[in-house]
Amino acid sequence: MKNKTLVLGASDNPERFSCMAIKNLRALGHPVLAVGNKKGKVGDTEISDRPLPDDSIDTITMYLNAVRQKEYYDYIVGLKPRRIIFNPGAENEELANMAKSLEIQVIEACTLVMLRTGQY
Repeated sequence: MKNKTLVLGASDNPERFSCMAIKNLRALGHPVLAVGNKKGKVGDTEISDRPLPDDSIDTITMYLNAVRQKEYYDYIVGLKPRRIIFNPGAENEELANMAKSLEIQVIEACTLVMLRTGQY
């Protein structure tokens, strides 16, 4: 079983990178939890419009800008993920430092590239 990923800033719009990430993660067999600003569905993955509790999140892949991330800080650190991937445009020094202080790995990279190159 592959590790569970939370896509934060998820969208069901096929032109959005978060939607592409959900599709690619699922195609590679990764369980996905998706939270966005509105409900939707990408394949077999439901998008929730509110934070979902889960104690088995390995990776959070971030598709929200730094300002929008603030409301999720408690949620993010409460999930105790192994790592957070800040996709281009989602970089956030404040959250990255908070995560590092909690021994959460911080990666500034593109999830789609990581998946395609086997680095995920």
